[in-house]
Amino acid sequence: MDLNGNGHDGVRPVPEEALRSLGDDIARAGGEWHAPEEDAGAVGRTMFDTPASADGTVTVLLPRDSIAELQHQSLVRIESRADGRSYVGAVVHGPFAEPDGLRADAPIIVTTTVRGGPTFMPKYHGRAQVEIIGEELDHGALVPPRRRPLPNSPVFVLPPGETARVLRTAGAVRLGVAEAHESIEIRVPADSKAVFPRHLGILGTTGGGKSTTVSGLVAQLQKAGMATIILDTEGEYTAICDPTDHTPMQQALARRDLAPAGVPDTHVYRLVGRDTRNPGHTDQHEFTLRFSELSPYAVMDILELPEAQEQRYLKAYDACKRTLYDLKVFPRTPDEQVEAIELDEFERGYPRMRLDHIYDVVRMAERLAAGEPLMPLVSPALRGQEDVIARHLGKPPKQDSVPSWRALLGKLGRLRRLKVFDMGEANALSYADLARPGRVSIVDLSDTDSPQLRNLAIAELLRGVHQWQEEEAKRTERDGGRLTPVMVFIEEAHEFLSATRIAKMRVLFEQVARIARRGRKRWLGLVFVTQLPQHLPDEVLGLINNWVLHKINDAGTINRLRRSIGGIDEGLWERLPALAPGQAIVSFTSLSRPLLVAVDPTPCRLLLVD
Repeated sequence: MDLNGNGHDGVRPVPEEALRSLGDDIARAGGEWHAPEEDAGAVGRTMFDTPASADGTVTVLLPRDSIAELQHQSLVRIESRADGRSYVGAVVHGPFAEPDGLRADAPIIVTTTVRGGPTFMPKYHGRAQVEIIGEELDHGALVPPRRRPLPNSPVFVLPPGETARVLRTAGAVRLGVAEAHESIEIRVPADSKAVFPRHLGILGTTGGGKSTTVSGLVAQLQKAGMATIILDTEGEYTAICDPTDHTPMQQALARRDLAPAGVPDTHVYRLVGRDTRNPGHTDQHEFTLRFSELSPYAVMDILELPEAQEQRYLKAYDACKRTLYDLKVFPRTPDEQVEAIELDEFERGYPRMRLDHIYDVVRMAERLAAGEPLMPLVSPALRGQEDVIARHLGKPPKQDSVPSWRALLGKLGRLRRLKVFDMGEANALSYADLARPGRVSIVDLSDTDSPQLRNLAIAELLRGVHQWQEEEAKRTERDGGRLTPVMVFIEEAHEFLSATRIAKMRVLFEQVARIARRGRKRWLGLVFVTQLPQHLPDEVLGLINNWVLHKINDAGTINRLRRSIGGIDEGLWERLPALAPGQAIVSFTSLSRPLLVAVDPTPCRLLLVD
């Protein structure tokens, strides 16, 4: 009752006459308002621009009931009907929930939320920031946008099939599923020169999922008929022939309806006299390094010779070449005469030169410089040829050069004691086998503590594979057929080409850069894998076109990657330090835009699993 004793609560009912008048007005205006049929299914509308608006993005407002229909990375179509244009965009921020008519941090909102609970929940709406991918033409093609969608344009979520088409996720090589589109598999083509031969970087901190990505990718590339070579510095991939026995990985596979499975046709290679981390592997091969395959300049880089030792090494190298020429070790035939003339020593060493040969020449130079009696030579081919060697060395060096000769001799002596060079032609690597379609070759370098030895092995193998691909490309052009794509995975790439050593290893880097540039045309792709991307020089980052970025914490490294990788929106960069194991930002030349991906669990067994 009111204060006057009337039986109502103080609010009088609307007069019937007023209701009839309002109804008449609605009828004269054409009846109740209904959304246009063409707007059916719209989840929101574009907002007016503000002084804080940025080029290439628009703000979308959503009714409360539509917020759940939109997710981060969702693709949308914006129908700018006032000017007859259609745009496709991606949600890069949000959707966020905002109260209607008030700031989210207004005191009344804070008070009612903290003390009132759901009873006093104000009405709210959603807001999302959408980056325009392109303007859509009548036949569905996307072109770079020249204008912006007009305000109040309806926004529609693209269905999964159309999203996959716009993202260009088709291909034979499966990487995982998009985080915002669990029904969409992220795949990349295996038969396009614009993808894998353009080199790949797999970066992330320890425990982020790099090994899972590598092993799963190897299995997929094998199914696509590629030859894969893993330069395995820790030996963790030597057991991928077996299905995974890691319980969390088995559970993750079951959630994806995948089954544990080993990778068939795997072969483990180990240096002569060295062990493999998986001694039970049924297909093992010992291999030797051939000193003649290594450029003398790359050897100087890897051994980190100072300038004085470099000068003496080149002097000894030249004397060794001339001696081998006089002794007809090389060349022996007219064809080899032509090969000797055309030899590029920035690419490879002198044919048939062995480590023992150069060691003998350096030891003779050191003895001559010191004025001491000569010692017996270790190489059978040079024994008794001391006069020939001395003639090519020239006048005995000055006494003050003895320390440099001895330091150089010590470094070459350490290489000899490793007993991995020139240990029989039967143990030489067969690049024809390594490049066979579907073959997975794991070069286990784990049983050595010498980064110099690992780098020498990597340098020789890269040069050998590249030379094989060059020769095979010429053969297929001449005789027809298909060139087998080869992918080389370089684990711990920061140890091979580090930013701190790149200035001292210019020749080695330039050799790798030539392999990278020429290899793209010959279906030879490199994969740089590292847990310390901050140690990779900018020159290496510049060789890479495809990326899989797992969790990275270092802010300086993230800023460097931002300068090297285009197209990744700020929202993804902000999430990079907090990615969970198995999540990765994937950027491939075949995808229309970078995506946050849940990488497939590996079906095979990894050693040293964290």
